[in-house]
Amino acid sequence: MTEEPKRTIAYLCPKCRQSVVVDRTVFQLAAAPNRLPCPCGGSALLVEMEANHADLTVPCLYCGHDHHIRCSADALLHEKALAFSCKATGLDCCYVGEEGPVFQALRRLEEAAAQLGEKPEEGEGTFLNEAVMTEILGELKDIAQREGISCGCGSHRYKVKVHYSAVELTCADCGAKLRIPAATDDDLEDLCCKYTLLIGGKEEA
Repeated sequence: MTEEPKRTIAYLCPKCRQSVVVDRTVFQLAAAPNRLPCPCGGSALLVEMEANHADLTVPCLYCGHDHHIRCSADALLHEKALAFSCKATGLDCCYVGEEGPVFQALRRLEEAAAQLGEKPEEGEGTFLNEAVMTEILGELKDIAQREGISCGCGSHRYKVKVHYSAVELTCADCGAKLRIPAATDDDLEDLCCKYTLLIGGKEEA
């Protein structure tokens, strides 16, 4: 008998600051609204599926508010990994996808959240991790100087926007985006391993 495909959903509880990881089958997600509570009882993530889209209500550790997110139903049920971020900080607040990629991303999120908890409320810097962001921007400059940044649509024109814990590259022609995390040493190590960067976009036929 074929096993029902499963999706792993993960977030950080704003009440107890622990990771909440839940598995649901594709059928369970599609059949009825799913409330995914933290064992501490202090928060819960809600997933509601419609015909062609999904609505998520995600508790956020960073800003203390719930984020209301809409994505396509097909992406939620079939993408390898989806990441949803806090609009206030740019940090990821929820992952949905296959177990392996979700757990890998969650490990980095826990590290970033730990750094956030260590920062003093007063006098905090412009970025979550000043040293990592500085190195990330330096690496991006090096890649750009060797013309290593392009888009899948064929364009080499892009815009750069620096956030609290990430850098966003946007194709100037098709509008596709590439988000580069810039909060942990692992984020820096990942970028250092890349000689080129490809912004998402449709490949030309």
